[in-house]
Amino acid sequence: MLKRQNPSTPEHSRNLAADGGALSMSHNDSRSFFNLSQLVLSAGQIKPSPALKHSKITYFEVEIVDVQSKKQICIVDKVPPASTLLDVKHKFHKACPQWYPSRVGLQLERNGPFLKDSVSIQSLAVSSIVTLYFTDLGQQVGWTTFFLTEYTGPLLIYLLFYIRLSTIYDQVESRKNFRHPVVHLACFCHCLHYIRHLLETLFVHKFSEGHTPLKNMIKGCAFYWGFTSWIAYYINHPRYTPPSFGHKQVSYAALAFLMCEAGNHFINVALAHQTNSEGNRTCFPSPTYNPFTWLFLLVSCPNYTYEAGSWISFTVMTQTLPVGIFAFLMVIQMSLWAQKKHKLYLKKFYPEVRRKAAMIPIIF
Repeated sequence: MLKRQNPSTPEHSRNLAADGGALSMSHNDSRSFFNLSQLVLSAGQIKPSPALKHSKITYFEVEIVDVQSKKQICIVDKVPPASTLLDVKHKFHKACPQWYPSRVGLQLERNGPFLKDSVSIQSLAVSSIVTLYFTDLGQQVGWTTFFLTEYTGPLLIYLLFYIRLSTIYDQVESRKNFRHPVVHLACFCHCLHYIRHLLETLFVHKFSEGHTPLKNMIKGCAFYWGFTSWIAYYINHPRYTPPSFGHKQVSYAALAFLMCEAGNHFINVALAHQTNSEGNRTCFPSPTYNPFTWLFLLVSCPNYTYEAGSWISFTVMTQTLPVGIFAFLMVIQMSLWAQKKHKLYLKKFYPEVRRKAAMIPIIF
């Protein structure tokens, strides 16, 4: 007879033990693999070593060509893309020492405008070679030197006529004639006008470009110095006659002159506060609590308005023909400057300027 196997026999126990051992071993293996995976993940991903990138900088070559003869002067090579036109001028000066950067004018086209020093070479480049046309601007002077020379002359020249030098006036006639108070007042107002200009040149104004041709300074000095000599000669002459309406005419004109001078100063200060270090206007000036700046509501160039008012008032106060001619020419010149600036303002700040006049409401 076949005997029924007892599950609790030692043989069956061994089989179960063997099966259980196999199961426990496979479980331990999977657990060890899981722990190893967790260890790898906790250590972070294994990143491949970064490949070395070779940065390649593209340099430009700037060809300098004479604007008249169209002949090549030199080639400025290895110009970085971030270089400005001023950097190119300095390198050009090293290659050609006779051309200082201040007197070098560069154009992208022969009949085009002169490029500013702040323009980057990369913005001009169409290919790796940039062709620029060279023009000799002549001897240059700084803007500060330009205005200081232009305004110092009238200040000193007027004082020479005011003290009545013997080489200018007859000393016998100078001692006999009594000086009218308007002569002293005119000297004070004239000196105040040019002292204000000198102080604003030193401490208020910001100039965009660093230089201007020397011939412009010579022309400006000839105009201001010549007219000052003519004006001062008549006002300080021993035979000078006072204005027709006497004290009232002089008082009202002097008051208007002082108000225009104050307005001109406050306008220049307002313009300087809204100009960056390079001389470029960041936004159109707006009126402040100062009543002298409210003229911005009507015109875009109130500094020229006040300047014209000063010379018109000075003409009424002294009642002399040379001052009247000078004031007339100044009004024409400043109206041209105001219209030119007004057009620039229209391009940059159209909404704020479109309803304003340039210098005098309705007229200019």
